[in-house]
Amino acid sequence: MKILGIIPARFASSRFPGKPLASIGEKTMIQCVYTQACQSSLLDEVIVATDDQRIYDEVISFGGQVIMTSSSHKNGTERCAEVINQRKDIDYIVNIQGDEPFIHPEQIDTVCRMLTGQVEIVTLVKPIQNYDELDDPGEMKVVFNNKNQALYFSRACIPFQRDVRPELRMEHHTYYKHIGIYAYRSDVLPKLVSLDSSSLETAESLEQLRWLENGYSIQLGFTNLESHMIDTPADLAKLLNEIEL
Repeated sequence: MKILGIIPARFASSRFPGKPLASIGEKTMIQCVYTQACQSSLLDEVIVATDDQRIYDEVISFGGQVIMTSSSHKNGTERCAEVINQRKDIDYIVNIQGDEPFIHPEQIDTVCRMLTGQVEIVTLVKPIQNYDELDDPGEMKVVFNNKNQALYFSRACIPFQRDVRPELRMEHHTYYKHIGIYAYRSDVLPKLVSLDSSSLETAESLEQLRWLENGYSIQLGFTNLESHMIDTPADLAKLLNEIEL
């Protein structure tokens, strides 16, 4: 089984233009992500998929693999789908977020170990440790069945505990947040990007709800490792203040 890691990267982010080229110590963000992904023991190959010549040139400069893709893609899933249309030798694609410069290789390997050939989509979840995350709409919460398959993702705190005071919620239930790494079976990914936008997806602005509404199964893996997504320059400044490079 051949597993390809793809890092979608675009320059024109509305909240953080040029984010992949932001400096983190002596490296750019895209180089940090690429370096971490290459430490996975189970990916057969890692490639950056971009629509910007500046990002393309940066990846070439540090010796990485990169491919130019269309500028019309709405999200990283569509960018991954374009790559897989050119790579018929791949069984699974792991979509690695280009704005997580310190992604843990162990998280990538956790996803890869779940790729049996039968599962359609895999992603990770992590137990929530503090109350701030419960009510933060930027943290995607998820509930799942007894087969560890996602039932629903939400920006709201789910499940709602009717008879429990808000400050005691975590004493009575273990909540989980979504870690934004995905793996798709190569025959499933083109079908996902061809689906029409759905009502739940529109309501929550979460594309994975489109997949669930159309009957696709999302298998969940579990991690206790934290992720650090960079959405704005302020996020990057905060992260750099917290870590030692």
